[in-house]
Amino acid sequence: MMNKLNMGQKAVRASLLPLAGIALAGCGGPAAPAADPRPPLEGARIGGPFTLTDQDGKTVRDTDFAGKYRLVYFGYSFCPDICPVDVQKLMRGLAAFEKSDPARGAKVQPIFITVDPERDTPAALKPFVSRYHPRLVGLTGPLDAITKVARSYAVSFSKVEGSAPDRYLVGHTQIAFLMGPDDKPITPLPLDDPSTDADEGAPDKVAADLQKWVK
Repeated sequence: MMNKLNMGQKAVRASLLPLAGIALAGCGGPAAPAADPRPPLEGARIGGPFTLTDQDGKTVRDTDFAGKYRLVYFGYSFCPDICPVDVQKLMRGLAAFEKSDPARGAKVQPIFITVDPERDTPAALKPFVSRYHPRLVGLTGPLDAITKVARSYAVSFSKVEGSAPDRYLVGHTQIAFLMGPDDKPITPLPLDDPSTDADEGAPDKVAADLQKWVK
């Protein structure tokens, strides 16, 4: 069952990769590096307004993050494997970037949005997000609100029934986005790179992307 879920998540995530390649396509042979390269997701319709609830039970709106870069990942705290690994990679990458450049690191707000609002109450999210980064915000809300914000980020998810009503998996798109201070998408961040799944490479690549795009 997990193999099918993993394959489905990778397939959906792969469908977004052509967006990232748009800015890389060209002709006439190799070009000199651009002084100000275009973001891979420039012009993509990703992101949008939302009103959700954070891990402290407070109402949070997208406008609360205006002027900040946003590192956005969709997952769920009851996930047995993929989500914890992804969040760890992302937060270790962010921590490395913060260490190398505290001023720019402070401009990045990490956000975890659940795709399992039935179980991911604020009380469930609080210990999960605090485990990975002191500034990681966990967001939940009614299913219709979660569905709407997920769709705005090109993320799909579906519940897979388990052996008991409270024992189920949630198949979901496996991707993380770096959004700009203007709430426009900049780039997907590296997660499921086969060459880095079992080593320290993925956090380094996340840090490198933040170094490249955060001004």
